Amino acid sequence: MKRVSYKDAAFAKKTAPLFERDAYSPEVEAQAAAIIAAVKRSGDSAVAKFAEKFDGVKLKPRDFKVSPLEIAKAAAKVSPANKKVIKEAVANVKAYAKRQIPNDWSFKPRPGVTLGERFNPLDRVGLYIPGGTAPLVSTVVHTAAVAKTAGVSEIVAATPPGPKGVVLPELLYAMKVAGVSEVYRLGGVYAIAALAFGTQSVRKVDKIIGPGNAYVAAAKKLVYGTVSIDMVAGPSEIMVVADSTADPAHVASDLLSQAEHGSGLEQAVVVSTSARLLDNIEKELKRQTAALSKSDAIRKVLAEGVFLIQARDRTHSAKIANAYAPEHLELMCADPTGFSKMVKAAGAMFIGPWTPEPVGDFVAGPSHVLPTGGMARSLSGLTVMSFMRRTSVLKYTKSALERESRGAAAFAAMEGLDAHGNSVAIRLRKK
Repeated sequence: MKRVSYKDAAFAKKTAPLFERDAYSPEVEAQAAAIIAAVKRSGDSAVAKFAEKFDGVKLKPRDFKVSPLEIAKAAAKVSPANKKVIKEAVANVKAYAKRQIPNDWSFKPRPGVTLGERFNPLDRVGLYIPGGTAPLVSTVVHTAAVAKTAGVSEIVAATPPGPKGVVLPELLYAMKVAGVSEVYRLGGVYAIAALAFGTQSVRKVDKIIGPGNAYVAAAKKLVYGTVSIDMVAGPSEIMVVADSTADPAHVASDLLSQAEHGSGLEQAVVVSTSARLLDNIEKELKRQTAALSKSDAIRKVLAEGVFLIQARDRTHSAKIANAYAPEHLELMCADPTGFSKMVKAAGAMFIGPWTPEPVGDFVAGPSHVLPTGGMARSLSGLTVMSFMRRTSVLKYTKSALERESRGAAAFAAMEGLDAHGNSVAIRLRKK
């Protein structure tokens, strides 16, 4: 753990690692590029080779896609209690997403001119759902349910195959409930490449959405342009702004909820004006870690990714939060709603002591697919608009074109674009 105080002469140097975090290394990108090139070149045969190499599963192309029968059988293996919470979470996410659906609109700013926007859902979207040691059932809910609400007609999910190629029943059940239309037992870079370029057995998608490890993040960046993507997301991160009113045990538990993700590159940051609170949080982190099932992975984060920062005052705390632009920002301080108004950059804000970050991960409603690595300064999390196309609509009458032709001609002349000018002028010449 790194302890830093505003009183330190080297405050900026000690906090620099907070603002210099990357989603992946150049070495990871080079490895991802080689896999993508192989899939693009060889299609199904490369996918099968990489499934065996990276996931230890021998698959024939006909096995890539999970059959409707397997999905139906999976439902029978899911407990009634888990079915209930999955359905409830899907309903919550859809209810939130429904409020985001944009309406087509138009207006007439000048006589004879009609302008507006139209919105249409994407046709075919690929969702990447992390699997393996941490099959993220919640990510199915927080991507597919949003896509379904947006009106996407073909929702394709790819998730790493488990032992013997089996996909976790809860994952398959959640996909069915949330509206996934196709499921592929494919993971990592080779899954991203298959979705982006298509193979003999996998039809390409229009956009790829969803979190993953460093290799998945690199792969998504590399295929951008062939398909669109939601974002390049790095390791999970959380910042908690707390003061003497906060319970140190609660703060520590929230930090550990993100540290357990397993890459060892996660970050968990506390900003507080109270040195005593930071002392107690440090003790709680050590105490609680010892009792957690993923304590070994968490200790890697405790060593390099946990920062306990003493700020000068509330204004300084807000300045640090905005500079860090965290994926998750918890406000556990006096008047948290008031403090939230000073925050301009965060993927999601969790306001008050009764709003722990995991409710956002699982059941609250907003998608948990959020920008990391400081990208919240310029990028927002997943919404209905992530699954839609926006089209500008323009309509002129002849008289309106006559009135505005002089301006169009002037711009065409300034830019040396004769054909542009002629496109307007030819319509107005007397025959």
